[in-house]
Amino acid sequence: MNYSTLKKTVALSFASLMVAGMVNAQTDSAKTTSTAKLFGGIGQYNTFSIGISAGVTDGLVPFSINTTNKFKADLGYGLSLRQQLSHTFSLQLDYLGGKVHGIDKDGTTKFGISEYKTSFNSGALSAVFNIASVSFLHRQNSVNFYTSAGLGLDFYKIKSNSIKDLPFGDKNVKELFAPVGAGVKFKLSDALALNLGYTISFVQGYNFAGVNTYPTFSHYSYTYGGLEYTFGSSSKKNLEWVNPVAQMYDELYDAALRQEVEALKGRVTNVETAVSDLKKDSDGDGVADQFDKCPGTAAGSVVDGSGCVIVFPKPAVDSVVTKATAYSNIQFEFDSSVLRTSSYPVLDATSADLRASGKGVEVDGFASSEGTAAHNLSLSKDRANSVKTYLVNSGVAAKSVKVKGYGETQPIADNSTEEGRVLNRRVQFKQK
Repeated sequence: MNYSTLKKTVALSFASLMVAGMVNAQTDSAKTTSTAKLFGGIGQYNTFSIGISAGVTDGLVPFSINTTNKFKADLGYGLSLRQQLSHTFSLQLDYLGGKVHGIDKDGTTKFGISEYKTSFNSGALSAVFNIASVSFLHRQNSVNFYTSAGLGLDFYKIKSNSIKDLPFGDKNVKELFAPVGAGVKFKLSDALALNLGYTISFVQGYNFAGVNTYPTFSHYSYTYGGLEYTFGSSSKKNLEWVNPVAQMYDELYDAALRQEVEALKGRVTNVETAVSDLKKDSDGDGVADQFDKCPGTAAGSVVDGSGCVIVFPKPAVDSVVTKATAYSNIQFEFDSSVLRTSSYPVLDATSADLRASGKGVEVDGFASSEGTAAHNLSLSKDRANSVKTYLVNSGVAAKSVKVKGYGETQPIADNSTEEGRVLNRRVQFKQK
């Protein structure tokens, strides 16, 4: 491919990419807004792009010793493939080709070059940093400034009108080079951007201009304009143009999220109210209303675990009744560990005696023979624990009450009859 054909190819590619971007821009306008989340991962964005560029090359660069002193523009052209890895960082593979034309108009440079022409083709991998990826003035970014730096190989061939013996003759030269650049992108659509930039290529050698320029590295510049097209579904946003600050704001003020937070507050309030109700003790007897079977007891009354006033037995004759009823067996319904109300007098008398004497007691639970042995053992323990809970709630120290379950063992009546089984569904006391 000759030079003229190459320039036509670059121009045609420019036009094709522009048309593709315009079509995509029109398609994007009809699509719905992306639902990407701030920490939802890179897969929810479009990240791969291709770019083409054309511009001006020259051997003069700022802040350096140049081999010639007259600006002489020539054509450069480029192709890039880029992968956006975050809002601010991407990796880019670049091809750059063209010619660099240098002229010393008055012979004042120290290298003795009157004119040279060097054609080159180079490839490099660069890191690109967006330095203005967040706009605090706009919800969507439309202008991005960036810098880049990379490393690659430069293949070049020198022609000189002033030097007969070129250092490499008429051969192609291969040397490492480092491109360093800066630029600005303008958003034409979510997929298409106008790219303007400036790159200086520092070649790891001293012969790019046809003579040895040691200790000054060879170099040349590329000032360009181009288009960049980002591939991917039109339902996804281009990661390069996403403003994470605006995205975070939208997520924090999302209507559905705020409704969910308000609903959660309501549930917490309900739980707090329920807890307050559980703790409520209207008559101040120390037993919550929910468990108080005798509401409205007089202030200062001594009550049992169910909130009912304890009537202490009178001395002498009544004490015989108390001793007769205290520590009596507690009976239970079939397959139940719930205390009967008829058991409360015995339990109250037992509690009063334990609190007065300071003695300890062992509470033994039993069951009839219906069901499995394992179930009956568990049931007998539950029955014993029900009795202990009642005693502790009525003021008996928990450490004074020991609990054991014996299941269907040690029956006191015949399990083959219902009358016997009723007697075996019991709790017994062992005084210590």
